[in-house]
Amino acid sequence: MRPAPILDCVDTVSVRTLRIMDRTELNQTTLGQITDDIAVPEYDRSALARSIVHIGVGGFHRAHLAVYVDELARKGHTDWGIVGSGVMAGDARMRDALQAQDMLFTVVARGADELDMAVIGSHLDYVLAADDPQPLIDLIAADSTEIVSLTVTEGGYPVDDATGAFDATSPNAAPGSAFSAMIGGLKARMDAGGKPLTIMSCDNVMGNGDVAKLSVTTMAAAHGDAFVSWINEHVSFPNSMVDRITPATTENDIAWLADTHGLVDQWPVVCEPFIQWVIEDNYAGARPPWEELDVIITNDVRPYEHMKLQLLNAGHAVLGFAGHLFEIELAHDGMADPDVLCFIEAFLHREAKTSLHPVDGMDFDTYIDSLLKRFANPEVKDQILRLGMDGTSRLPKFILPTLRTHLANGGPTEMTALFLATWCQALTGVSDAGNPIEYGPDPLLEDAKAAAQASFDNPAAFLELAPIFDGIRDNEAFAEQFADALTNIRAHGLRAAIQSAVATG
Repeated sequence: MRPAPILDCVDTVSVRTLRIMDRTELNQTTLGQITDDIAVPEYDRSALARSIVHIGVGGFHRAHLAVYVDELARKGHTDWGIVGSGVMAGDARMRDALQAQDMLFTVVARGADELDMAVIGSHLDYVLAADDPQPLIDLIAADSTEIVSLTVTEGGYPVDDATGAFDATSPNAAPGSAFSAMIGGLKARMDAGGKPLTIMSCDNVMGNGDVAKLSVTTMAAAHGDAFVSWINEHVSFPNSMVDRITPATTENDIAWLADTHGLVDQWPVVCEPFIQWVIEDNYAGARPPWEELDVIITNDVRPYEHMKLQLLNAGHAVLGFAGHLFEIELAHDGMADPDVLCFIEAFLHREAKTSLHPVDGMDFDTYIDSLLKRFANPEVKDQILRLGMDGTSRLPKFILPTLRTHLANGGPTEMTALFLATWCQALTGVSDAGNPIEYGPDPLLEDAKAAAQASFDNPAAFLELAPIFDGIRDNEAFAEQFADALTNIRAHGLRAAIQSAVATG
């Protein structure tokens, strides 16, 4: 069975066919007609301050930060509301869908034995900066804006994944980018004598606040030292760790909400019930009262970041790439495959867990057990293709820190070598059964495919992929281990390679 197409492929005609007489189209005037099992915002949305400007309004943001801000409003806090923004032409689809619904949308949290649904009212407006960045620049400059938040994905920052250095050639530093708009807004804010501002990254990037600060201050240097000094004095960049599994919305999700609850939402969000946020208490100006919610506020986010990225995100990557080679479409089906499950468990327990420093209040074994249950949630229907994509931007953050730690300390690396060999094989476009498969989007797709093709003549040639394996390719022992894993996959198949690695570990 083919996977349901994601919402990006849905046109307005197909959505409108869902609308029949006994169904309610979501907007502000119809909230009172929505069934009682869907919580609706009963607060006065017009009273919310437009104090947060969020760049990158995707599914995760709407299932995470937007939910937390909505919870504050339900508790009576009116100082916090969100104006969304997008900097790409494709973001017009999100703008149109939300504006047609008075910026309302439904979050459907599905568990194996639980279902929680709520209409979220914390978004108040949307500014599309793709054609004209000035409205976004004006919002960032406005004194009413206390926070600029970001979910621009792991690959949305103008930094080199391997070195962590600013990359002036990155399109993320070019005119029209999110960071270009931030520079314009901050410069106007400084010139107007504006008050301090917090720039709050909510992306799965280690030290996301530090990365955002590096990006902003380096780009600001082109406007003079005084501008950089003003940013260092008046703008803060808290680090944070965010977590909630949020697959892409499908046509089936839209139809299910309409068929079962009579609610027509052009772009709902489906996610798991679990939600977590750890944030550094580093705000330049006003801070929302996160302590009233289930948010961990700390002076050091790094241990939580390492744990989440190197366990959850890395585990997802193993599931995604192995499942893709086995031609599995949905995450919970991948977890039902005993070899995929053994692969994930062996990687997490033998290598990822043992590369981490202790985290206060966290037991890694308990955390891993909870991850395996979350991955296996049959109601989320997360897509394997979503998990097995963007390898060159994701794996340096999720997988390679574990590998670098063990290479430095003489720790185990066999499961990581097998995973990287799995990634290499996926790039060749051939499944474990010998069928053609498509590898998902990747910022360095052609380079990665070329390195995978070179590995047919010399398996270790894949490690020449720059800059991904800088500092790794020269480790002869690991290069040999990787070459053995890749040779084993091609000679006997991934399933046999997993079984062999698990048995000998």
